[in-house]
Amino acid sequence: MGGFDALVLLGPTASGKTRLGVQLARSLGGEILSADSRQVYRGLDIGTGKDLQEYRTGGEVVPYHLIDIVDLDSEFSVFAFQKTFFESFREVTRRKTLPVVVGGTGLYLDALISGYNLVETPENRELRTALSDLSDEELVQRLQLLKSRLHNTTDLVDRNRLIRAIEIAEYSCGHSSVPTPQIRPLVLGTQWERSILRKRIGERLKARLDAGLVEEVEQLHEKGISWERLEWFGLEYRYITGFLRGQIKSKNDLFQKLNSAIAQFAKKQETWFRRMERNGVRIHWIPEAEFDSAMQVVSENE
Repeated sequence: MGGFDALVLLGPTASGKTRLGVQLARSLGGEILSADSRQVYRGLDIGTGKDLQEYRTGGEVVPYHLIDIVDLDSEFSVFAFQKTFFESFREVTRRKTLPVVVGGTGLYLDALISGYNLVETPENRELRTALSDLSDEELVQRLQLLKSRLHNTTDLVDRNRLIRAIEIAEYSCGHSSVPTPQIRPLVLGTQWERSILRKRIGERLKARLDAGLVEEVEQLHEKGISWERLEWFGLEYRYITGFLRGQIKSKNDLFQKLNSAIAQFAKKQETWFRRMERNGVRIHWIPEAEFDSAMQVVSENE
């Protein structure tokens, strides 16, 4: 591809990214590089919507990367994602194949497109012990003194993430980052009218519950994954953990609460993408993830 060396397909949850990404990769002879912060974990299948059958049906099998690469008890940072992504990116481009990046994790996408210069940060037990005595408010103040502009504001609402963010910020002050490779992406975005997207979210959640989502979480716990760790994975895993522990009383209540939470998450994703646009990222919006429209944009930018 003359005008770009990677195709990036982003969009909110339930917007048809995987299906469209596979269609584009198959038509362009590309390979999928996932940019999803939970699909990297083995065992989080139904809840994260891996939809691996999409890669195998409808024509040639489409190779994929950055899915099912770490165990559930492992930490996987933005640095780890960026490093692993560029390893896969180089591998794919060496074969003169087009990388098709598909995902909705704004922080991961921004790290690639904007080229975050990150530092690999080891665990500092002494610092963690000192921070454990501070209140959440004191931790927030400390992080903001170290780093006035935060890439990920969720670090401010989760204590473990907050401590890790301080650890990274303090380490970064005395250590140089390694420059990241520059990519020339063509960025497409899937776009739906909000009421239609909300309906799609509800239909997909019902299908996943029917497919055994509750049972998936239950089985993960039976295999030794703690409730606290399952909650850490957010959304589906947090709410279903609450249901299995009796904090949510009925499946109908579970559906209503989780459906609303996923819709709120989709709005946050859209807000992140708009901020990327304000920061200079050109996103070509594809109405309703329509394949022909996407291919038209690709052909115009070759």
